[in-house]
Parts: sequence; C-alpha cells; structure tokens
Amino acid sequence: MSGPLPSSPPHALPDPLAALDHGGTLHSARFNETYHARTGALVRATRIFLAGTHTPERWRGTSRFTVADLGFGVGINFLTLWDAWRRDPQRPRALHVVAFEGYPLDVDDMRRALTALVPQGMMGSVHAMLAQWPARLPGVHRLEFEGGSVTLTLAFGDVRHTLPQSDATVDAFFLDGFSPTRNPEMWTADVMTHLARLAAPGARLASWVTERAVVNALLAAHFDAEIVGGAGGGRMMTLGTYGGTGRRIAPAAPDHVLVVGGGIAGAGIAQALALRGAAVTVLDAAPAGVGRGVHAGHRAAALTPLISRDDDVRARLSRAGSHRAQARWLTLPGAAAPVRCGTLQLARDDAQVAVMADTVHRLGFPTDWVRAVDVAQASALAGLSLARGGVFFSSGMRIDPHALIVGLLDMPAIKTMCADVRRLSQNAAGQWCAHDAHDAIVACAPVVVVANAADAPRLLAPFAGTSCPSLPKMHALAGEVSFVPAQTLGGGPRRIVGGQGYLLPETGGYCVAGSTYAHGAAMSVVTPAGRAVNLEKARGLLAEKGLNDGGVYGDRSAASMAAEIDAADGPAPGTLFGLSAGAANGSSAHAGPDDLAGWAGWRAVLPGRLPAIGAVPDRPGLWMATGYASRGLSWSALAGDLISAALFGEPSPLETGLQHAIAPR
Repeated sequence: MSGPLPSSPPHALPDPLAALDHGGTLHSARFNETYHARTGALVRATRIFLAGTHTPERWRGTSRFTVADLGFGVGINFLTLWDAWRRDPQRPRALHVVAFEGYPLDVDDMRRALTALVPQGMMGSVHAMLAQWPARLPGVHRLEFEGGSVTLTLAFGDVRHTLPQSDATVDAFFLDGFSPTRNPEMWTADVMTHLARLAAPGARLASWVTERAVVNALLAAHFDAEIVGGAGGGRMMTLGTYGGTGRRIAPAAPDHVLVVGGGIAGAGIAQALALRGAAVTVLDAAPAGVGRGVHAGHRAAALTPLISRDDDVRARLSRAGSHRAQARWLTLPGAAAPVRCGTLQLARDDAQVAVMADTVHRLGFPTDWVRAVDVAQASALAGLSLARGGVFFSSGMRIDPHALIVGLLDMPAIKTMCADVRRLSQNAAGQWCAHDAHDAIVACAPVVVVANAADAPRLLAPFAGTSCPSLPKMHALAGEVSFVPAQTLGGGPRRIVGGQGYLLPETGGYCVAGSTYAHGAAMSVVTPAGRAVNLEKARGLLAEKGLNDGGVYGDRSAASMAAEIDAADGPAPGTLFGLSAGAANGSSAHAGPDDLAGWAGWRAVLPGRLPAIGAVPDRPGLWMATGYASRGLSWSALAGDLISAALFGEPSPLETGLQHAIAPR
C-alpha cells in the first residue's frame, strides 16, 4: 500500500502520519482520511461488519471462529467483535482475528483515539490490547487475551505482501481499509483472490466500500457479492458469501499429544499444547522436572534477536522467535521468567561499527527495539568499559535454561515420564506409540512431536524417508560455557554483551562467558582448554580501561581483571573450582555453586543452521521440532505455537515463506 508521500527506507514500515484533528478524530495526512467514523464508530462496526457477515449467529455451536480484518486502524472492529463474543453465552470456545495493517499506529496514538471512542465498560479491553501492542516491526505479531481464547494476529506491512503470506482459515472478512480512491492497492483483484484462498466454505464478507470495480473483483474471486442498502435507510454496503469449495477445515484438535524430548524444544511445545487444553505426555530419559535435565547446572543463557542488511530469513525468524518467547515466558513464576536486560551486540572491529550503524539506519526499525551505539554509549549501558560500539537490542533476555524448562513443564495438563524412547510405531487405531529400550510401549497418542535434538533422525528415519533428505545430515556439535565470579568484574555487566563470544549479567554470584564450538567431539565436557577460549573471548569484549561508574567497578585495566579471573580458576591443575573437568558436564546438577566452573552440552545442527519444525510429509500425526543449533531459546516458543496453531486450527503466527524455510526438509 503506497501513499502519495516518499517511500520509507527498505524494510521499514511507513509512517502513517497520524494526528488528532481539530474535532478530536484520528486523521492520516498520508491518505487524507480519518481512521474511523467521527460519530458512532462502534455502532458502524456492529451494523456493517458483525451484522453484515451474520457473525454472532454463525459462530454459535462452533468450537472456533476466525475473522480477517483488512485495515485494522485503531482496532474498533476487533474491540467490538471481542465485546460481542464476551457477551454471548453461546460463543465459540476460541475467537481468532487475523488483521492486516500497512501503516500501524504507535501505542500513544492508539490510546488517544480509543479513549475518546470507546465507552468506559470496554476500556479494560483497550488497556489489555495496548499493553501487548508490538513495536512497529514488519511481520506477524500474536496477541492473546482471555487466557488464550481470543487471539489477535497482526500482520504489519504492505497487504500485497502480507496477505499472500498469511495462513488461516477464515469464516468472516471485514474489509475496512482506506477508500479505493486513496489507497487503491488494497482493493485489487489480486487481493480479492488471496481472500478467496483463505476462505472457509460459506465464508461471509462485508465492506462499506461499494465501488463497482471492487464488487467485480470479488465476483471474479467467487464471492457472491452485491451492494445492499443499510437497515432503516442506512449507508450502502457490499456483502458477499464465498461460493467456492473453500479451504479445508482443520481436523478436530487432538486431546492427547506425545512429546519426545524434555529439553528446551520439548518443553516449549508441551507448554503451547497444554495452554490450548491438550493433555501432553513428555517422554525423556532424564526429565527436567525431577532435576536431572540436560540443562541442570547451566546457569544462564541469552536470547537476542538478529538483524541483517537485507532482513533475511534468519533475521526474520529470530525476531519472530524472540517475540513469542517474550509473550510466553515473561509471566512465568520465579526463576523460570527471563530477565529482560537488553543486549549489546558489539562489532568485531572498528570498520564493522560503521557497517552495523548503517544497517540499523537502512532497516529503519524503531529505535526502542534496536539502535546503533558507539563505544561510550555501549559502555554506559553495560556499566563496564567495552572494546567497541555496535547495536543495542532492548528486548535481549538473560534466561536460566533449567528453571525455564521446569517452569514450562509445571502445568496440570503436562505429565513427564522417564523413558528412553528407542522407536515409534502406529497401532491399529492409527495412534503413535513410543517404545522403550525393551521395546515395550510406554505411551500412545494420536499425535507425536519428536523434539529430542540430535537423536531425532534415528527415531524419524523409518518414516521421513526421502521427504526429509537433510535429516540424516544432522550432526551434534559440542560446546561449553564458563562461570566467572562476578566480583572479578565489579559485579559484571548490566546488559548481555555479545560479539566474538558473550558475557552475561551476574546470576548467583557468577557471570557466564561463552562459548566454544567443538566439531567431531566424542564427549561434551568442561575442559581447561575450553575455559581458556571462553575467557579470551570475554576479554576481547572489554576495553583496556574499566568504566568508573559510581564505584561499580572503578578504573581498572583489563589485564588486572584477567589476572583475577585466572586466579579464581581453582586450587590445582586439572580441576576447575574444585570440580574435575571430566565431571563438569550438563549432568552435574548435584554440584554446589562453589564447585561449578562451567557447563557443557550439545547442539543439534542441520545444513543451513535453521531448525526443522513441522509435520512429517505423508505421515499424519507425526511432527518434528529439531535442529535448533545454537538458538534453541529463539525457536522454542515459536515452534510450540506454530505446531499448536496448525493442530488447533488457528491462524499461523508465522508467514508461510518462513514456515517453508523451516519445514522438515
């Protein structure tokens, strides 16, 4: 959707140029139109869109109902629909709205407009929506309300790009963008064809737009559209019913799902399924819930999105994964909740500082999400004197992986079982069954998700066949992190500091430094050599002089800090903080805080270093989520919601192009 004003930098969302006019109505200078009716906006939404599509009558007796809203604006249609759902005792269990907006407003403009429009009784919904309102970043953003029973999936960007990338089965369409004379790109025949692609059998459509060209485009897309007069002499409008075969309705959601793997991947999937009402059985050789999980002893890890000059697949996926993790995890109790401290991603050298700054400028993303920082700004944010500048992500999170897994699995609908799953089979009823080392059946369910990292190819080999040729090429990559007493760093950085390695803020008296990449390793263990690599990477992030920040750690050289770090290595060669290198691996959860020198684990890596998440082709009920490589935290919540949305008939939280990029391959 292009406007009459100059275009924005590549990848940025155009400024809507919105402001309240003299009458208190939100007005777009870009289109010279108001975002809503000057009076009776909620009545208009009810009369044209809800009544025009017969939505309240049609959703009764259904388990879920999905609406597509083209031209979200300030959200009047969504808020009116949500209010109608809440008031209807015969409402469906789930209401999903997928909304398209090329010129999203910032939260302050939304608040000013809605405060004047919405009655006091609906302001609670306004506050709930605005509390989750995302940054103005292109892509798909999922908001959830009423314990997940009401979802709002926002697609920010040009509708000519976002609509073809949408994955939803839609029962009702609200066409409410700026007028065809002001914004013709939204009303083209191609747009109407893509609406038909999403339509469920008998889907209804309504719009206040009555231009003959729009009606003809709808007719060509198999909508039985006509212009009708409003009740009681009200405004003319266009109504239609989809007359094509319609999109296939998703099968009934499964009531029980097996998840093989109790690590970051499996826990994220189990939580997403349980939130939707499914019973979940997690099978793992060492369940995290009993304190023997693979991440026991892993003090902290970082979750940080990425940017790239061309906003490539990896960057867009990491952005989506970071958003889903925040939505799913920030409200977890206690140590399971991440600490949103922000991430400083440092350039590798002075030349790259300029490249990173130029990338941020070119992308045009909101500065409250990512901004370029010079060395002084980076040091001030960290509370330590750093070697270089780079970029700052405000959404960077420090996470306790083991506590997170325990928190995700701590739900009544989730059952964890200690089981070493050796193979899968299907029984006569079509259920998937997991067999243990003695070939005894441990559990069965209509759906199974294989999420056990590098062991997934073995379980999937009999079923994936030639449909997933990359799966046999997965390899396990060992790596370790090191624990550094925070006192040797004056308390440690206030933010995550990343670059050629990383250094995390203090937790439990230690900072985590990492990490190593050991190709072809037979074991993944903490070693003196690995610790030396990690400490050298940490030193490379720091400047020669410390930042004198109110006595936080004073004016000290990197060399003096390095000496203290080295001196803290332990009492004798071959031991680290009193723990032998051979014992300090991911299973050493029993060791006390003073004994831990580090943690070691494995990464499951596929060619291309992207995960494989989705249904196994031609094997109904068999799903996989594996190959998370070094970004397991980035993919965990996203994979859970992606798989759950498909199983429960929800709009997808991810564009179809990105789904294809990570589909089993």
